[in-house]
Order: sequence, then C-alpha cells, then structure tokens
Amino acid sequence: MARIYLPMIVLFATIMSCKPKQEEPKTEDSVTTSTPVDSAAHPARLNQPTPQQSMDGYVSLFDGQTMNGWQVFKKKENDSWEVADDALHCKPFNENGTNKRADIRTTTEYENFDLIFDFKISQQGNSGLMFRVSEQFDEPYASGPEYQVIDDKGYPGDLKDVQLTGANYDMQVADANKPLKPTGEWNTGRLVVNGKHVEHWLNGTKIVEYELGSDDWKKRLKNSKWKDFPGYGLTQKGYIDLQDHGNEAWFRNIFIKTL
Repeated sequence: MARIYLPMIVLFATIMSCKPKQEEPKTEDSVTTSTPVDSAAHPARLNQPTPQQSMDGYVSLFDGQTMNGWQVFKKKENDSWEVADDALHCKPFNENGTNKRADIRTTTEYENFDLIFDFKISQQGNSGLMFRVSEQFDEPYASGPEYQVIDDKGYPGDLKDVQLTGANYDMQVADANKPLKPTGEWNTGRLVVNGKHVEHWLNGTKIVEYELGSDDWKKRLKNSKWKDFPGYGLTQKGYIDLQDHGNEAWFRNIFIKTL
C-alpha cells in the first residue's frame, strides 16, 4: 500500500516547497505595541482606588482637589488646612498667620471599617488620625483613639514608646521593628476597626492590635493621659479626624471600606 501513495506524497511536498515562506511571528520583545497597559496591574491615579481596591469595596474620602467630604471640627475658625500637591495639607504654625488651628473630620460617621491612607510628616512634626470621634466633646481626642503620626527621631523632647508613629497614642505600643520610612517620605497606614477589635498597620505590616474596653485596655487607660476623659474610646460610631498639632503634615490616598 505504501508504494501506491508514495508519488502523491512526493507531489504534495513539491507543491508546499514552492509556497513563499511565512514571516515568523514577532515576540513582545521585538515589537513596540500601542496596546493600553492593563490598569489592574498598575497603580491608579492619586486619590483614586485601584481597580482591585474598588472591586474589594473601597471608596475614596478625598478627591485630591477639594475639601469635599471634610469639614473643620465643630466648625471652628481655621486657616491651617488646604489642598496642595494632591494632598490634604496642614500648614505649619506662623505667628503672622496660619494660627487659627483646628482638626478636620469627615462629614460622614463610621462604625466598622477598613481605612487605608498615605501620610507624610515634617521634621520635628506631630499629627495623627483619630476614629469614632464625637462632637459632643470640646476636642476630638476626648473621644477618638489616635493612630499616631510623628517624627520619631527628630521630635523635640522625650517621647515614650506609646507616643511613636503607629502607636495607639498613649495606650498601645507599635512594634519596634515597624517598617517606617524616614521623615519627609510617604508612608501608608491602615486602620481596621470592627466592633471592639482594632488593628494598626504600617506599610503592609500589622504593628498594633487591641480590644476596646478589654481588661488590658482599662488598665492602660488608668495609666494614660485619657484617664480623666470619660468619653474616651466609648463612641460606637463617629468621624475620622485628621489632627492639627501646629506642625506641617500631609494626607492623601484615603480609602475606606465599611465592614
């Protein structure tokens, strides 16, 4: 049977050899393409959640251009906050101006949430982010625990370990091996509040974890500056607050997911 089909095979091979050779397909390394880059694999624009963050339920609390969604705590007189370079900027104290100081807070109250935010602090600067803040009290810190933001190495005066960046201010100590970037560089904080459980994160690492109202919490409270503040840490739902401590600070990429 093989002898019968052999001439046909030879003829077919001859025909195929006469066809023009097809060009080898170009690889990605050998050709420049104008195909848009997959945005899911790259950071979104400043102050906008990435596609993955949006899918996970995060929304932006700051549009990068206006103070929409924020207002001065208790509507106090204020000239220290502005939007600059895509960030909420707390200006430094100036005796000739910028001396009407006050915190700013969200216009919406939050109970349980996962909050991501970038922050940058000036040399010798001090600031912070508080949660479940109530305007029933004269000052935000009278009710809201604080994710501390400070110049750990350059702040004038002595600092206790419960007063360093990432700590629950004057209550819980942040991990000594926290991955903190130098003063003047952007860091990414994260605050998870779910019922009584709270977590502080810094640049992708969990650095503090505690339970509101626990025996350990009560013990620490008695030995802190908050012992004379009856409403501290008791609010079930409240505002997210950015602290004006008279120093220059910046916040951007503020995204929240309700839990």
